Amino acid sequence: MPAWAQQDRPKDVPANVMQRVYEEVKTPHKYGLVLVTDDNRKKMDCPSVFRKNGQWYMTYIIYDGRGYETWLAQSKDLLKWETKGKIMSFTDSTDWDTNQKAGYVALQDPKWSGSYAWQPYQGKYWLSYFGGNSRGYEKGLLSIGMAYTAQDPTTVHPWQRLPQPLLKANDPDARWWENHTIYKSSVVWDKTKLTGHPFVMYYNANGDSLNAKRGAERIGMAVSDDMTHWKRYLRNPVLNHHTGITGDAYLQKMDNGLWVMFYFGAFYPGVKGAVNRFACSYDLTHWTDWTGANLIEPSEPYDELFAHKSFVVKYKGVVYHYYCAVNKPDQRGIAVATSKDLGKSALTFIAPR
Repeated sequence: MPAWAQQDRPKDVPANVMQRVYEEVKTPHKYGLVLVTDDNRKKMDCPSVFRKNGQWYMTYIIYDGRGYETWLAQSKDLLKWETKGKIMSFTDSTDWDTNQKAGYVALQDPKWSGSYAWQPYQGKYWLSYFGGNSRGYEKGLLSIGMAYTAQDPTTVHPWQRLPQPLLKANDPDARWWENHTIYKSSVVWDKTKLTGHPFVMYYNANGDSLNAKRGAERIGMAVSDDMTHWKRYLRNPVLNHHTGITGDAYLQKMDNGLWVMFYFGAFYPGVKGAVNRFACSYDLTHWTDWTGANLIEPSEPYDELFAHKSFVVKYKGVVYHYYCAVNKPDQRGIAVATSKDLGKSALTFIAPR
């Protein structure tokens, strides 16, 4: 256990610990794009990476004009990825999520430089997702749902879904900061039950008024004892920059119970475009925000507009930071930056049709 992690557990994480986390997770070498769509009108987003049987897999989402669907890809080396197919598709029905199914791996082994295994619970693998029945880019009432499968999550097959959403912006107990639209969720299995519950969800939403077109996005919490029934945990968000977007939390657990939340920030003072940052906590409730350099920010032709939405793994001494890269024509692909120089990717976006 490193000396910098051997401390009492105050609510605020000391500055020297935050600095050491930054030194551990920083990835100054942009390898480049590792996945792009076959049509630049489609938008690829939100990677989640896991490991099973010596292979790496990635779930991600694609917006194609109608809404979001969830896809699966495979890799042997974390750099060369091959698409396998869709695991959550549109449904031609009256379901609440018929036109939007944007999924994210839930209950992954959270240990930093650990197994990155997708952990089953009650014999099932779980995906949290945001869904909705409106067509278009993040249109209408978006809510958090839960999908599951008892089959191998590395195979392409339809996932089952709980019939009703878990959290909605128009719930009677919706907080002031989430009463307009709810977006991405991230679920961790905290077996120490720091919150009194084993399952903890972080999700971003905007609010302040049901009539607002788009307020600030903030990150808040919900908890569960069984993955199917969820309740909001606090009155206020746990990470809030008051304007712009603070969103898409993804957690890893370092030594001595130090949790790191990777997230992206956009459109608030001091942030240009959309960038990836982090915060740390000892109790999953009180978060200390990093005030230093961005982990990832726009700098290349393929990410000159936005470089955001983190998924970070450390494997065999190398940190891989996956993110959504957006250029000025608004083409979106999945890119990766690394802690060591691994060369450059030759992958490019498809030319406009």
